[in-house]
Amino acid sequence: MQALDASAAADARVLLGCFEVGGCTVAIDVAQLREIVRHVPPTPLPGAPALIEGVIDLRGRLVPVVDLGRALGAAPLRPGRRSRIAIAELDGLLIGLAVDAALEILAVPASALDDPPALAMNSGCEATRAVVRRPDAPPIAMLSLEHVLESLYRAALARGRQEGR
Repeated sequence: MQALDASAAADARVLLGCFEVGGCTVAIDVAQLREIVRHVPPTPLPGAPALIEGVIDLRGRLVPVVDLGRALGAAPLRPGRRSRIAIAELDGLLIGLAVDAALEILAVPASALDDPPALAMNSGCEATRAVVRRPDAPPIAMLSLEHVLESLYRAALARGRQEGR
C-alpha cells in the first residue's frame, strides 16, 4: 500500500497558469485562478492603495485590479492587445492581476517544484512560493498570491501612517 501511495505522489501533477510580466514568465497555481479576461482600463478608486489600479465590473461584481508588474517591483503594465487580467481568488477575495500576456497552462510533476534558494529568500524574495524546474527550458517562478495580497495591506498601512491616520 505504501508503494502505491509513493507512486501516486510521484505522479502528482500541478497545474500552473503562466503569464508574462515585465518580460519574465511567472506562474500561478490554477487552483487560485478563476478566469482570464481581456484587459480593460480599471476605474480608479480615489484613496485606494497605490498598488490598486482601480476596479472592473465583472458580471455584476466589482473586482479590484493590481498591476502585477508593479506589485513585483517591475515596470508598470503598458496595456496592449495581448494584455489580460487574471482573476484570482484568495481567502474568499477576488483580485484582478493585470499582466502583459497570458501564455499557457502548464502541467508539471510536483517533484519539479523546488523551494527558492535560501539566499534569495533571505534577501526579500517572498513573492516566490516555488521555482519550477523544466527540462530544456528556463525555470519559472511560481508566485505567492498571499504575498501580493500582503503587499497591498502593507502599502495601505504605510499610506495611512504617512497621512497620520
